Amino acid sequence: MLTPPPSLVIEGMPPVPARIADAMAPYSQVRRATFRSWHPARREMLVTTRFGDTDQIHRVAAPGGARTQLTFVPGGLGGGQRPPNGATWQQASGGFFIYQKDVGGNEAFQNYRFDLATARTTLITDGASRNSLGAWSRRGDRLAYASTRRNNTDWDIYIVNPADPESDRMLAPLEGVWDAIEWTPDDAAVLALQTISVAESYLWRLDVATGAKTLLTPKGPQPVSYRGAAVSRDGRSVYLTTDRDADFLRLARLDPGSNALTVLTDRTSGDVEEFALSPDGAVVAFTMNQDGRSTLHLLDLAARKERPAPRLATGVVTNLRWHRNGVDLAFDFQSPKTAGDVYSVDAKSGRVERWTASETGGLNTDALAEPEIVQWKSFDGLAISGVLYRPPARFSGPRPVMINIHGGPEREQARPTFIGRSNYFLNEMGVAIIYPNFRGSWGFGKAFRDLDNGVQRDNATRDIGALLDWIAARPDLDQDRVMITGASFGGYLTLASFVAYNERIRCAFAGFPISNIVTQIEAIEPSRRDARRAEYGDERVAEVRAFLLKVAPALTADRIRRPLFLAHGRNDPRVPVAESEQMAAAVRKNGTPLWFMVAGDEGHGFARQANSAFLLQAWAFFMEQYLVN
Repeated sequence: MLTPPPSLVIEGMPPVPARIADAMAPYSQVRRATFRSWHPARREMLVTTRFGDTDQIHRVAAPGGARTQLTFVPGGLGGGQRPPNGATWQQASGGFFIYQKDVGGNEAFQNYRFDLATARTTLITDGASRNSLGAWSRRGDRLAYASTRRNNTDWDIYIVNPADPESDRMLAPLEGVWDAIEWTPDDAAVLALQTISVAESYLWRLDVATGAKTLLTPKGPQPVSYRGAAVSRDGRSVYLTTDRDADFLRLARLDPGSNALTVLTDRTSGDVEEFALSPDGAVVAFTMNQDGRSTLHLLDLAARKERPAPRLATGVVTNLRWHRNGVDLAFDFQSPKTAGDVYSVDAKSGRVERWTASETGGLNTDALAEPEIVQWKSFDGLAISGVLYRPPARFSGPRPVMINIHGGPEREQARPTFIGRSNYFLNEMGVAIIYPNFRGSWGFGKAFRDLDNGVQRDNATRDIGALLDWIAARPDLDQDRVMITGASFGGYLTLASFVAYNERIRCAFAGFPISNIVTQIEAIEPSRRDARRAEYGDERVAEVRAFLLKVAPALTADRIRRPLFLAHGRNDPRVPVAESEQMAAAVRKNGTPLWFMVAGDEGHGFARQANSAFLLQAWAFFMEQYLVN
């Protein structure tokens, strides 16, 4: 039998057989790499990857070159399910880089300076508050970043020369959630993004000398989302993405003087997800989300015409970053057969180079399943889509099904990408997996995104009910062997669906789930509450509160009569562990099988290899016991 890592506290779970760890081994050793920063002069980069138990910063000096580990931080960089920005090379000389880490997944990220000549680390921030990584000045000597240092609630903007931590000063005290994202070409001002919610944000100009702020994007009768910002070389225009006057995010150029907005990608569907302006201001690289698949584009701004760009395999492209040479564009790429690696494209020749080739633990990724996009109609006729992965053909007869629900739900979407260790469930257990894009999911326009807000929350649960009907009509899927799983908000929808359709779902696994939106909002840090209220509903409003309590899984758990598995990190700042604890307490009264795991050194997700591997092994054993057999 397997010995759990010492940080795990486990209830109700029988010993996990060692044979499961042996069978899962090839699926547990898959690594991935993530781009972090270009060197300001040399053609080399920083990436994060894992060779031990946790992610660390590595240097890669050439495409396909060795990954040289630079940080050896005990406990890793942290971050749980949502890792930090990682690292950014000092842009003046490249003599040091700044990296972020938290403690035990608490997301109180601090900024550290790592000096390459001495390998010494120096704390740059206060050691207690939450901090962003920020943006370098054009001269590359100062960093503008956001911090909750003043009152642990509001994100103020600070400026520091990291070579001299004593130079740290507050640029402007602010209210709400802000971050510094760009400097003007003369370094006289910082552009900062104020985020109200996923649906509403504003771009401001902060004067570096006085801290005075000027609104660049207008406020109108309807909320508008602005994301990212890049100032033109002459300082007269700002490139950004926005859903202003549209259902999808479009790339546009804003003239702050006249407020004129020139749309550069006027497509009728699909978000512009990321963009990056070349150092000479001549080309904008951007990605579009088209039915979940990323497409990479290079737009010549003078000609208003796209240059040839590489056609990539079906997958997801993120982290667009130009080198200062204006030729090399770095990006991360992940696909159903690629766990995640770093590439670059030569913007002149179109040549693509692979910088990292992460190990797959002996797993033949070429043999992994290619997913398909499927659709079904929900209770109100709304078309809902999902990504379906089928097990190999050697598994005959109707297959058991896992419904895996993404988190968020805003800024989250099920896409055709690498499903990691879940490939074990497909290839070795013969379980079909479907990832639904229920209403509220990202990538389908803001009208679809807002369909589950507030008192419409239960409609997303009914989308899962419609999916159960779709499964029942499929001869290749077994409607009597359906499991549901999800994490974070996906854990909430897992629990809500498990309550609503308990007689149709054989078992459920919820990771760090919300079990009562009211108690979750009231327990999280004040800086997180307003964004949650905009999405989930304002629990301070009597009728909204009454609705949220009515549908709270923790308060309706008496309907659950089938096995449930809960897992949570003790240090979770997004969904406090009390959410799982109160759900477990309610389910215990039913006498139904309950497995409950709490990790004392984790936050919102299991980041440590030992913990996450054991969790997956226990998950597989749970499925053996209650789904497959």
